[in-house]
This record gives sequence, structure tokens and C-alpha cells, in this order.
Amino acid sequence: MGTYNEEAAIGTVLADIEHVTDGRAEVVCVDGSSDRTPDIAREHGATVIEQEPQGYGVAVHAAITAPERPVIVTTDCDDTYPMDQLPEFLELINRGHDVVSGDRLYHGAEAMPALNRLGNHAFAALASVLMGTRVHDTTTGMRAYRREVIEDVEWSENTGLSAELLIRPLMRGYDVVEHPIAYAERAGETKLDPIQGGYEIARSIGKVAFEERMRELPHEPRQHDR
Repeated sequence: MGTYNEEAAIGTVLADIEHVTDGRAEVVCVDGSSDRTPDIAREHGATVIEQEPQGYGVAVHAAITAPERPVIVTTDCDDTYPMDQLPEFLELINRGHDVVSGDRLYHGAEAMPALNRLGNHAFAALASVLMGTRVHDTTTGMRAYRREVIEDVEWSENTGLSAELLIRPLMRGYDVVEHPIAYAERAGETKLDPIQGGYEIARSIGKVAFEERMRELPHEPRQHDR
């Protein structure tokens, strides 16, 4: 998790994770908070990596590359995601999938603000067209990854990292499955500007999909390879 001033929710999220995993999960929070978020996280046994606030993607990138476990799960710290569904994600990984991506929109995501919900449908439509593969929720924060997927890809995005974490594995042929999840109203105040954030996410979707398409194209051999 990347955490930033989430003292209203972080304790609940970590308690839920501890309960559903019997305390066996290694939890890493990358934090730039000015409130009690890091203290609460440590009280619940989480490893806290403190850094200056640099955006969602910078924090989450640091969080996903820190653990050495074979399966890495991302979630948000605002109590919107259903930690009780974590075993379902791990079961799908155990069945052979490389990435399991939580689909908030499958059940309607009525707790999500209407503008955000509309934007997420638009992001999914844009990504689907650019990839040539139908996806339903590109910006979900709840996913499970095999460690080798995280290590194989060079991640470059910040605000749009959640979309990148889906698009690059899909376009590189990894076995990615979307799994319906419940979605709840967030605890505390949102930190994302929907207009500026939406622009950055859409830009990232276009940039990442273009880069992956270019990567698929055959390249002319260099002179010394001939």
C-alpha cells in the first residue's frame, strides 16, 4: 500500500488483513503522511517505508518491490476494498493465473462517486480499444501478482500506475484475469483531483499501450548484427 494521511481507515484495513490471513501476510506501507497513519500501521505490525510525498505511483512502486514473497497483493488504505476476498485472489493465483485484478465495476460500484465511476468506464473502454483486449476496470487498486511479473516489467507511471500494472502484463502475454469484487465508500477524504488525475490516467493508458505495441513490432537488425 501507498499511504498518505489515512489515519481514519488504515487501522481497519490492517486489522482486516491480519484477520483474513491469520497474521501471515507481510504488509508494507510506503508513507508520506503528516498524521498518525505510519504510527497506526506500525502498531499493526506493518513495515513502514517513509518517503516525501511524490504521488501514488512512486509510493506503490516502492511498496510492490519491497517484499520478497512469491505473491504480491496491492490494495488501497481507505477501506474501500474487501479484504475478506483476499483468499479468492490467492486461490486464482494458485490455479495458474499470473495477475488477478479486482473488478469494482462488475457489481456497479454504487459507492463510488458518479464522476469517478463514469471515468473508470471510460478508462476501461480506451484501454480495451488500444490493446484489442476487453478489460472492465483498469484503475482498481486491488490486485494479486506473481513476483516474477513485478520483476519482469520496468514500471514508469505515477498517477497512472494502476492502469500500467494491468496493461503491460496483458500485452506481454501474461495470464491476467479480472475478478469481481465489492466496493465500499471510502473512509476519510480523497486525495485525487478527478479532473487532473483523470487526464494523467488517460495519458498513461495511451502512452503505455503505444509503448507495448512498439515493443511487439519486429525491429530491423542493427548493422553489426548482419
